[in-house]
Amino acid sequence: MRYMHSQFRAVKPALIEHRQMDRHPVQIQRTSIRQNGKATKSTKSGELVDVSIYGCRLSCDSKFSDGTTLWLRFDGSSPVSATTIWCKGGHIGCRFDEKLDQGLFRSLTLINE
Repeated sequence: MRYMHSQFRAVKPALIEHRQMDRHPVQIQRTSIRQNGKATKSTKSGELVDVSIYGCRLSCDSKFSDGTTLWLRFDGSSPVSATTIWCKGGHIGCRFDEKLDQGLFRSLTLINE
């Protein structure tokens, strides 16, 4: 029963030293951001700043409230579902709803090498 109670608690942003995986810096100009349930016309563009298999940080002019479900598309990839954890100073911190595919992660991080 304790599990049912805990699964609906709000998640606080992870401190850098508490993250499970290291973030890898990237600079991809073409990242599209669409809020779940919104029309395709409302798609915003942004830049992927860093990424791990569990989350990412985006640079974007739009503001999203914490807990907003987004669809992210990185440089022509298939859409990836993510939840906003924080939004501050033109940056958005997101946690992927499912672990990022290893092939996609590799292609995102190899672009900068």
